[in-house]
Order: sequence, then structure tokens, then C-alpha cells
Amino acid sequence: MGLLNIKRKPDSLLLGISAALLFVGILILASVSSSFSLNKFGTTFYFLNHQILYGLIPGLVFGTAAFFTPLKFFRKFSLLLLLANMVLLVMVFFPVIGSAGQSAYRWIYLPFSFQPSELLKLTLILYIAAWLASKKKRTLLPFVTIMGIIGLFLYLQPDISTLGVIGVTTIIMYFMAGTPIWHTFLMIGGGFVALLALIQLAPYRVNRLAVFLDSSLDPLGKGYQIKQALIGIGSGGLTGVGLGLSFQKFGILPEPVSDSIFAVFAEEVGFIGAFLLVALFLAFAWRALLIARKTEDMFARLVAVGITAWITTQAFVNIGSMIGILPLTGIPLPFISYGGSALAVELLALGILLNISKKA
Repeated sequence: MGLLNIKRKPDSLLLGISAALLFVGILILASVSSSFSLNKFGTTFYFLNHQILYGLIPGLVFGTAAFFTPLKFFRKFSLLLLLANMVLLVMVFFPVIGSAGQSAYRWIYLPFSFQPSELLKLTLILYIAAWLASKKKRTLLPFVTIMGIIGLFLYLQPDISTLGVIGVTTIIMYFMAGTPIWHTFLMIGGGFVALLALIQLAPYRVNRLAVFLDSSLDPLGKGYQIKQALIGIGSGGLTGVGLGLSFQKFGILPEPVSDSIFAVFAEEVGFIGAFLLVALFLAFAWRALLIARKTEDMFARLVAVGITAWITTQAFVNIGSMIGILPLTGIPLPFISYGGSALAVELLALGILLNISKKA
């Protein structure tokens, strides 16, 4: 059977929802980044061009390739893909190749910059799905060991936000594989204890938790970002101040093109626009889970569940942190936030999900 021998078409509704998310992402990034880009680089289109050249275009190429690649390829080479990704995670600590930005080792610089932890979200999903699909190997200890190794790599960077998303995603996959439910509860309890320990190890995490518990705490210091995010969202009212007219993006709200982009988006399009964006993410989750439910192959089903859990968990955490129902994190908003590595990997994952939908 050749690569181009497609039995069925991909899920058109999932494709349409994803296209809408991409369109909104490019539109809001163009609106939000223009002034920020002009002040920093002397051109209004730097961030938009970078997102298209290093995120959208490579992502569409990789996603299309993944769509036409037999799913058995991903299952057969899942371990190799994960190991290669682990090598990239080690490379972030190398002089010259790696780079410590804001005291965090998260990037490697070859001909282009790349964040290996973004790709890890997908390669780990593929490997865990292949491992769980093998009925002979569904035991708790190997799973915890794998996650412990991954957790150590991410802790050393440090990238605890990504570790949290990966942890939630893989626990959901483990549960959906039909494993004993007490395993899941044990991992949730262990994860909660580990999270509390990690918070205590870094003062800035303690500050984020303190601000989450009391949003009025130190509004000009550690509570500044959430305070300005809430002001921006509230200023949008029902219909928003208009695209391109956000006040918060003019050097007031930190990280307006990445972590805080939802707050700027809500300010410009208001409650109605923000609600529609949340609805798109919910529609994405609904359609993707429907595909997972209809898929007979266990590997493909777990991959679909994993990708859905990753995208929706990350969206929930990002939006939740901006509206004050979760502590602040460094998690980008999928398909929306600036970041070429993140967008390229998300589109690659979407290609695999649409591939699975052909046989669902």
C-alpha cells in the first residue's frame, strides 16, 4: 500500500475548526505584535513574519507529511523518535548550541532556533501510546520510571509548566488504556505532592501561588502581570475596544505576544470574541475525542486522546491563568501565541490527528 493510498477523507469539521484557530492566531498576532515589533526591531511585521516562516510554513509541511504517513510508522519508530528528542533536550545545555534565556536552558541554535520541549509533547505521546497499546507491558512502575526521567530533564531546564502539561496528558492516556483506576489516583496524588515540592524549591513559584491566592497582593511587583491582564480583559467589555486598539500591549502587559496574548485578545474583541475562541477549543476537543472513540486501533486511539488532552489542557491552563482561576504559568496558547517551535509541532500533531480521522 503506497503512502498516497487514502481510503477515506479526513474529518472536515476538525479541519475547519483547526483552520479557524490558525486564522484567529495569525490575525491576533498581527494586531498585537505590530507596535511591540516596531519598538524592538524597527519593523511592524517581525513577529508575524517569523511566525509564518518558522512556524506556520514548516508546520503545514510537516503536518501534511504526517497526514500521508502510515500510522504504523509512528508506532514502529516511536521509541527512536523519543530518544532523538532526548538528545535534543541534552543539547540545550551545550555551550554555543544551547542557550540560557532568563536563567532557563530551553533552546538550541543550529541554523535556526528550536525548543526541544515542544517536540517532546508529541514524541512522548507517540511512545506512551505505543507502549500502552502493547498489552504485555501495562505496569505502573515502568510508566513512573519513564515519566521520572522526562521530569528530571525538564526540571533541570527548568520548564515545570511543560512538565505539568505532559504529566496531565500522559496520566489521561494511562487511564484511557484501561489500566487499574487506583494507578491513576496514585499518580494524581504523587503528582500533586511533587508539584508542591517543586513550588517550594523556587521563590518565583511561591510568589505565583501567593498572587493566585490573593490577586491584590503586590500589584506593582509580583502581582503586576495578573493585575494588568485582568484590567485588559475587563476593559474589553462585551464587544472589545477594536482590533489593534489594545492599550495593555503598549509596554504595559508583560509577554503580550506569547503568554499574555489571550488578555490582549480579550481586550480587543471583548467577551463575545473571547467566548468564541474558547468555544473553538471546546469544539476541537469534542471533535478530536469523537475521532478517538470511533477509532478501533488502540495505538491510534491513545494518540488521538493524548493530542487532544495536550492541546486542550494547555489552552485551559493559559486562559485560566489570565483570568485568575489558575496560577500564572509560562504556557503558550496553542495555535495563537507567538512561537515557531510550538506552532510547527502543533500542526505536525494535527496532521497525525487528521490521519487517524481517515479511518475513524
